[in-house]
Amino acid sequence: MSTTSLTPPAIITEAATFIGIDFHKKYSVYHAINAAGTDLGKGRIEHHSPEDFATLIKRWPNARVVFEASMNWHWLYEVLEMSMTGNHITLANPFKTRIIAEAQVKTDKIDARILALLLRAGLVSSVHIPCKETRQRKEVLRQRCFFVKQRTMLRNRIHRLLGAQHGLKLPVVSDLFGKKGMAILEKLELAAPAGLLLKQQLEMLKNVQTRIKEDEVALEQMMSSTEAQKHVLSIPGMGPILASVVVNEIDDISRFNSAQKLCGYIGLCPSTSSSGGKTYNGKLMRHCNKWLRWAFVEAAWVAIGCNSYFGDLYKKKRAVGKKANTAILCVARRMARITWQLLTQERDYETLPPSDTPKKQLKRGAKAQESSVKDRGGEGLNASAVKGKRGRPKKTFPAAPIAH
Repeated sequence: MSTTSLTPPAIITEAATFIGIDFHKKYSVYHAINAAGTDLGKGRIEHHSPEDFATLIKRWPNARVVFEASMNWHWLYEVLEMSMTGNHITLANPFKTRIIAEAQVKTDKIDARILALLLRAGLVSSVHIPCKETRQRKEVLRQRCFFVKQRTMLRNRIHRLLGAQHGLKLPVVSDLFGKKGMAILEKLELAAPAGLLLKQQLEMLKNVQTRIKEDEVALEQMMSSTEAQKHVLSIPGMGPILASVVVNEIDDISRFNSAQKLCGYIGLCPSTSSSGGKTYNGKLMRHCNKWLRWAFVEAAWVAIGCNSYFGDLYKKKRAVGKKANTAILCVARRMARITWQLLTQERDYETLPPSDTPKKQLKRGAKAQESSVKDRGGEGLNASAVKGKRGRPKKTFPAAPIAH
């Protein structure tokens, strides 16, 4: 899910038409109204006849369409884009359209009409629609992530299968699933049915590894020409895959007017509840871009081991009593802020030397200057020159005469 924004009210003219579409897997239900809120028409379109959407758009002048972001929303978007401009298509955030989700009477026709009414009033909470190239890169990235999860599951099953065998001794290798380790596993002869299961799992593992390499080659060709990829790659802890996830999920950094907005979109900020002068910070926000949060957390674990800046930040958070997972989230949040700066300023990450004037030296100089001012002000015995801890003037008395 992308960033959420409130769609500005459209120019209300008599020729404007607002169409709400309740999008489903095999069909869609639409409801059209004009600028005055009068119903113009409603109906149902089967997806095996996508040309009917073009007929629907041309049926009324100056059509504007809204539908909710669901599993295959890009299919409908690409169909509508052939008949109208992209800025007249609004993708609604289903988590923010509470009037539909919490309705007592909920049908496809009612949902389509509510969407049209919200679009007419400019009250649709819309999400960002990336370009087609970005959508294609996302599909390849998520396919690779899926295969990596399958590979991890297969490796765990092989470890479990080998651990259940009595008297089985495996040679000590750095990587059991490396070139040497796989050669040893293929030569193992286990009793039935363990031997059959091991053979099946090894074949699936090799097939998954081949698919992962194919996706990585495709990603390298698709991401090699982007400047944003180079900027994010310069951050310690960021590899080619994690940098690709970050660049594609962010898509356009101008969507976020501050680093804090980006951190909230990633889900690295805790949920906050404040009422009656009391503020409570809870768990991380649920509705966020989980791909981005995963990428920054993975990069943070790598960065604390290869970079002194992020490593010191992690140790500092641990020293004040934060748990490991909480401390790594602080590092990931710092990395997200740095990413916003790099993409906004279009530059690479660079390590700067420490300042010539340390903070302790600055504080020491400020205290010395403050004490000298107090000494000069106390000579006049002015009670208002020196204040106590609570801001009230201290009572001062003339000094006792010196006995000779």
